[in-house]
Amino acid sequence: MATPFVFGKLAGFAEFTNRSIETQRLLRNFESGINTILISPRRWGKSSLVQHAIAGIKGKKTKTCTLDLFSVRSEKEFYEQLSRSVLSATSNKFEEIAANTKEFLGKFFPTLSISPDANSEISIGLNWNELQKNPSDILQLAEKIAMKKKIKLVVCIDEFQNIAAFENPLAFQKALRAEWQKQRHVSYCLYGSKRHMMMDVFTKPSMPFYKFGDLLFLEKISEKDWQKFIVKRFSETGKKIDSELALQICQLTQKHSYYTQQLAQQVWLRSTQTCKPDIIMAAHESLCSQLGLLFQMMTDALPTTQLNFLRALCDGETKLSAKSSIEKYNLGTSANVARIKKALLEKEILDDAGNGLEFLDPYYQYWLKTRFFK
Repeated sequence: MATPFVFGKLAGFAEFTNRSIETQRLLRNFESGINTILISPRRWGKSSLVQHAIAGIKGKKTKTCTLDLFSVRSEKEFYEQLSRSVLSATSNKFEEIAANTKEFLGKFFPTLSISPDANSEISIGLNWNELQKNPSDILQLAEKIAMKKKIKLVVCIDEFQNIAAFENPLAFQKALRAEWQKQRHVSYCLYGSKRHMMMDVFTKPSMPFYKFGDLLFLEKISEKDWQKFIVKRFSETGKKIDSELALQICQLTQKHSYYTQQLAQQVWLRSTQTCKPDIIMAAHESLCSQLGLLFQMMTDALPTTQLNFLRALCDGETKLSAKSSIEKYNLGTSANVARIKKALLEKEILDDAGNGLEFLDPYYQYWLKTRFFK
């Protein structure tokens, strides 16, 4: 029997949890041609949400293409992946892809190949010397094809913050904004897993992408929705879990989407027919222990002052710049506290969404409290 809980990959329709408001908002933006910026910490389900919204698009006049910049580290790679994604999404046959490549990208001496497997993915290579002369032609590709085919196109770009690793990121962002803001047949959905970097790109008035589109901050799924989902998935597979125990699962994971699905899966696997309280705690402790080696490596790489800062948070301290906290946890000075906080935010260990600092990884926090600092 297939497990009813999914983590580490895109959630299908059955595994997708709530997000009805966010889905409708994205869907309206896609169908209306409104640019969208989606921001949240990693493993909160951004990619699944985007795919869920794409699946809800009705009619043949709106097409979508998706690309992931996770391993993209240069402008050339970006242009090649963008070209490939747009061409694949707007063409039904390889012959049509080849024709569009010749028509719109011929000046870049493109090389085009198709994989022999069932997925028939294409790869494209562009002459970098020629590309540097006319990069705007690549950025206009989606608009030109959309106009030719009389369609709307939504370009969804995951891990968009990785453009900050390019050689001249500010100039590149200016080039993107200059071309994309003029397009009327194409809209963009830009999202990424590093919130502080995405915030730098899209919320600072001095940056090119400031006020580029509808800014959507993804919140955690509510306990009530997780409860219903976990109980429902157990029931659909012939097993039973009490709603209070389902609530305990999402409380242990602090409603973290990835970990809630993972812990629920472990509990489901350990339950023959009915879930018991001891099963949940056993699965919870086992999961924490499995992650222990990774957490130990993360912790070994942190300087003492940052560890002291994390210990203060684990102890429930909220006034970290107060003299008493600085002395108790040996944090140095109030200025040093600010530097420590900034460093831990940049390392994606902590998050600050306006309601105080919190750990991005709830199991790392639990491991520190019960294993490392204890």
